[in-house]
Parts: sequence; structure tokens; C-alpha cells
Amino acid sequence: MDAQKHKLSAGELEATFLPGRGMLGVSLRYRGEELLRRLENLDEAAAKGSTAGIPLLYPWANRLAGASYRAAGREVRFDAASPLLHCDDHGLPIHGVKWGSLEWEVVTARADHLAGRLEWTSQELLAVFPYRHTVEMQADVDEGGLTIGTKVKAVDAVPVSFGFHPYFGIAGVPRAEWRLELPTMQRIVLDSRGIPTGKEEGFERFEGTLGQLEFDSGFRVLEGRPKFVLCGGERRITVEFLENYPYAQVFAPKGKEFVALEPMTAPTNGLVSGMGLRVVEAGEELRAAFRIAAA
Repeated sequence: MDAQKHKLSAGELEATFLPGRGMLGVSLRYRGEELLRRLENLDEAAAKGSTAGIPLLYPWANRLAGASYRAAGREVRFDAASPLLHCDDHGLPIHGVKWGSLEWEVVTARADHLAGRLEWTSQELLAVFPYRHTVEMQADVDEGGLTIGTKVKAVDAVPVSFGFHPYFGIAGVPRAEWRLELPTMQRIVLDSRGIPTGKEEGFERFEGTLGQLEFDSGFRVLEGRPKFVLCGGERRITVEFLENYPYAQVFAPKGKEFVALEPMTAPTNGLVSGMGLRVVEAGEELRAAFRIAAA
């Protein structure tokens, strides 16, 4: 991974990002302990389009039901075999453009702050998502956590369907002993391909040991600023949705030493179904933000 790294720090917290590779977060250390996971082979992950660390999934998060959609007044059909894209085991396009293919311009960089910009105007990018716009991302660290803000500034009307997929783990504590805290939400019912059926079911607040449980679920959040917590031993990691993340994904596969607590602006397949999909009108902007706190 040859992209230039930008390290931020405040107190006992350090965060590292790669603007030249999708603004990927490749490290989040608290008191010297790495909190992120799936960092072992970033070059291979970039080539495949696999997620790792803290990736921005853009211009859509999760999978689409096919290689066509209608959104913001446009009929779109793209080539799912494009080298920019990654497909799941069912051949469905997932997580938008590979993060390793998106080179961001650094706007400002300080010891505790990094801001980058991506102009969505090239023919290559517009072939996948034909909406001219600028996306900006800002990372700020303080002694207690990392705040990531993302802003979409529309030239054309832009459908908003992005999210983040941060992977976390607790060092020195077996996965079975990790504890998970999830708020009361509405679980999105999925079909066999992982595509929402249009139905929801209640999900009561969960607080318990992970043990042999596994999650691969999408949710509609009900609280204004919901918190998702992973803890073990003396470590506690909290992901708080601050603004404009009305959906969440929780991914905790059995046998894997990580848990992903994911803020989402729209549900899986939102570009195709229109469910929960918002549009930023031409000349307007939308900001979304979340915070990762460590203790």
C-alpha cells in the first residue's frame, strides 16, 4: 500500500487515513491498542474491492438487486463487470466504486484534522453514477474519539445512498466474550440474496455477550442519535450516529474476530427500490456525521 498516510492524534488517540485510496481509515489506536480490523493485506483488498478498516462505501452502500436503477429522474444502466466495481457471491454489485480507485484531494491537514474532496465529474465515474457533484469528508480527533463528517454538494440532483463499514475488535479478549449493545430498531427483512423484501420487524434493545451469535442485518433506526457499543475487558468502543444516518448495518459473522457497526444514509438496494432514498437537489447539500468514541 503505497498511498501517502495522514496521521491524526489527540491525547491517547491516533487515527490514520489514506486520501489517495478512498480516504480509507487504516488505523485507530487508543492507548497504543489497534481498534480496527481487516488491515492485514490492504493491497489485495484494494484490488478486489474488499472492505477493511473504516471504508466509505460510495456512491452506494451494500448491494443492489441488479445493474440498473431509476433515481433522481434518471434511468441508469451500468456495466456490472466494470473494473471499478465489486460484486458479491450472487453477482450483485456491492459497495459502489472500489475504494482503492477513488483518489481524494487533501484540502486541509492538521495534527487533529483532515479534510478531503472528491469531484464526481469524470466520464468513468459518471458511467456508474451519472450525477455530477462533489463529496467532501472531514475527520477530527479529540482525546475521546474520532468524528467523521461527509458532505454531498450537488451540481445535478443526487440520490444519497452511501455509508461507512468500520470493523472493530477487542485485543486480548476472545470474541465469544465481547459484549454488544444495540438500540431498539426496526429490522429490515431480507430475501435469500440479501435484498430487502419491503417488510420490517421489531428489534428490541440488545445487551449481551456475543458468544456464538452472529449478525448480518440491516436496520431502520428509531432514535435521533443512536449508539452502538462493542466492549470487552477494559475496552469500550461506541459508534454514535450524529446526523443523517437513519439506517444501520450490524455485521458480526461467526468465527471472525471483528464486528462492524455501520452508519447508513439509506437501506440496502435503496437506489433500486427507492425505499428510504433521499435526493439532494441541484445546488443544495447534505451533511452526515458519526463519531467513534474509545474508552
